[in-house]
Amino acid sequence: MKILIANDDSIFAEGIRTLASVIGKEHEVYICAPDRERSATGHSMSLNKPLMVSPLTKRVPWIENITDGCVTSGTPADCVKIALRQVFKDIKFDLVLSGINHGPNLGIDVLYSGTVSAAMEAMLMGYPSIATSLYSYSSKEFTPAAEWVRDFIKKEEHFRNLPKNTFLNINFPPVSREEYVADEVTVLGHRAYKENFEERVDPRGRSYYWLAGDPVEDKEVPGTDGYAVMNNKVSITPVTFDMTHYDYIENLKSII
Repeated sequence: MKILIANDDSIFAEGIRTLASVIGKEHEVYICAPDRERSATGHSMSLNKPLMVSPLTKRVPWIENITDGCVTSGTPADCVKIALRQVFKDIKFDLVLSGINHGPNLGIDVLYSGTVSAAMEAMLMGYPSIATSLYSYSSKEFTPAAEWVRDFIKKEEHFRNLPKNTFLNINFPPVSREEYVADEVTVLGHRAYKENFEERVDPRGRSYYWLAGDPVEDKEVPGTDGYAVMNNKVSITPVTFDMTHYDYIENLKSII
């Protein structure tokens, strides 16, 4: 297959480099990734500034087993759009992968995630797509997850027959492949954060802030993506962009 891989952690991130190298052993892999970290950029796009695109050079170490790649100054959604519509426009891709993200994308994370948005952009453009994330900010061992993805896409029915406007969001526990308890189809959980702004002062005496927050993991319940990965399962969630509250439509009509 011909596969495009993007991410939000940048072209230098170990997650995308491991995924591309592993998948590239069996498929024709192309990469388009940001030149710097673009985490939590959501589905933002570069509309008011030029989008710079460069081929992989000596500044960016070549990734083993890939066919071609490029780096952009834009967001994850930019990467997917420019790759599919311009840079690799003559290639008929079979699948778009995003990740592997260094950190989970669970529950409401999907609203902010650049990793998820890259997969969503591909979906909106009519391509089967999968977002992949590792449930850890400290582990740098992406090989088990990459090998799982390699085996998962061998069965094209896993992604070829997705409903319209649907992509897969997959999260991996940070353990060895042998320690994966199971694969579980899940729903998005009710992931919440204890958030706070840490105030600091710069050398000129001006205040600035860092947003910090830890997830409240005890809110996860069986059947959710968070609960699955917390119990060493691979979480597979079908996601759609349609956020219409259909059950409330008739009630709203009666009010209006």
